[in-house]
Amino acid sequence: MANIDLKNMEKLIALMVENDLSALQYEHGDLKIELKRGCAAPPTALTAPPVAPVQSAAPAAEPPADENAGLVPIASPMVGTFYAAPDPDSPPFISVGATVGPDTAVCLIEAMKVFNEIKAEVSGTIEKIAVKNAEAVEYGQALFYVRPS
Repeated sequence: MANIDLKNMEKLIALMVENDLSALQYEHGDLKIELKRGCAAPPTALTAPPVAPVQSAAPAAEPPADENAGLVPIASPMVGTFYAAPDPDSPPFISVGATVGPDTAVCLIEAMKVFNEIKAEVSGTIEKIAVKNAEAVEYGQALFYVRPS
């Protein structure tokens, strides 16, 4: 079996952290490494403190209406860093109230030093921007909400 030195192991761990990965598999020749993080088991009923029932004299309120009802999310197609503008000195690609079409560029997502232009893929009006500039985003996370036209 092949050996891996500590520096290479640290590089693999840094890669996981930088890209917010929960698992990583690495194979090179007969060397096979599988790393996982964030796999802590939830507390069991035996270790959790007892919960007393809460009694309320007031009637149960209706759950709040979904503030994004009727809106279509533009989701991140990858893990990376969200950028609202093509560079720091330029205005954002879009803002709330902007009309977009399927081919309208709405932002950039930088992943592994590559900037990927993200298209709206829907027609309508931008109602909400769900992330801040230079914020880390997850795969499938809503970036914008569009009222379809």
